[in-house]
Amino acid sequence: MHAPIPILRSFSEAKAREFYLDFLGFTLDWEHRFVPTAPLYLQVTRGNLVLHLSEHYGDATPGAALLIPVDDIAALHAELQGKDYPYARPGIRDEDWGRILEVADPFGNRLRFWQRSE
Repeated sequence: MHAPIPILRSFSEAKAREFYLDFLGFTLDWEHRFVPTAPLYLQVTRGNLVLHLSEHYGDATPGAALLIPVDDIAALHAELQGKDYPYARPGIRDEDWGRILEVADPFGNRLRFWQRSE
């Protein structure tokens, strides 16, 4: 078996691109529509993290939460703070089990970037 690929629901191609590509720094790998007016399905990656974003109503439910391990949460925080993204200014919170930087996408999905406590 291999690592799962989460499918996250999206509702707007423009907002998905703005958030995942421009703000979070993912790379667009491919996109698919059955016909030009069909819902969009696409894959984005950043490092070893692979996500699928789908406008298809049966693929996923808005409001998912992902726990995403990272090696240097402070560097990710600095990178995101340096972006001119008006809809999120995430901070880092310290928990007993690690440091968390959480950001919600425009569709209600929560990405929790997590660095394990040493």
